[in-house]
Amino acid sequence: MYLSLLKLNPSLRETKEMLINPYTLHQAVYRVFPDESDGGPGRVLYRIDWNQRSGTISLLVQSEKAPDWTKANYLGECLLEKAEFKPFAPRIMDGQRLYFRLRANPSVKKQAEGKKNGYRMGLLREVDQLKWLHKKAEESGFTVVTCQAMPEGIIHDERGQEDRGKLRHYAVRFEGMIKVVNPDIFTTTLNNGIGSAKGFGFGLLSIAPVKG
Repeated sequence: MYLSLLKLNPSLRETKEMLINPYTLHQAVYRVFPDESDGGPGRVLYRIDWNQRSGTISLLVQSEKAPDWTKANYLGECLLEKAEFKPFAPRIMDGQRLYFRLRANPSVKKQAEGKKNGYRMGLLREVDQLKWLHKKAEESGFTVVTCQAMPEGIIHDERGQEDRGKLRHYAVRFEGMIKVVNPDIFTTTLNNGIGSAKGFGFGLLSIAPVKG
C-alpha cells in the first residue's frame, strides 16, 4: 500500500468546493490512479482532516496502487506544497496497542416498503455509534480500548439516486486506542477500510504505535 499526505490551501474556492461536495473530491482523488483500461485504481481510501483550531486542512490518501500526483489537476491547484507518497506496510503483531483515527458512517441498513433495495439510516446517538464501532471491531481483528466519538455533521452526495434523491452520510470521527487480537484480519481491515461510503471519504483507519 501507499500513503499520501496533501496539505490544502483553506482560502481557495476550489478547496472549499471539495469540502462541500464529496463527489468533487472523489473525482479529484481518483484522477491520479489508473482507469479501468489500465487495470483500475484498486482500493483507494481517503479522509479530510480539518483542524479548526489551526485552520489547517490535510487530505490523507491510502491506496493499493501508487498515485501519480502530476495528474491531480483540480486538486493540484489546492496544494500548499508538492504532493508526495510513501510505501505503507506496517508490521502488525498480536496484542499490539495502537492509537487510531477513523472517520466513519455509522449506520444500519433498513428495508424500504415496496422497494427492492433498502437504505442506510445513520446512527445519531453516541451510545449507538460506539456500539456500532465495537461490533465492527469484533469483525475486524481488534478490540476498542478507549474511544471518543465526535460528530462532524451530514455529508450530502449531490448526485443522489433516482428513487431517493440526495444521499446523506452521517460523519463521525472516532479517535482513541485499540488492541490487535487477530493480525491477519486486522491487516485486511487496514487494506479495505471500515463501514460504508468508502468512496466519499469514509472508512480509512489510521494507526500509530503506542510507545512505552
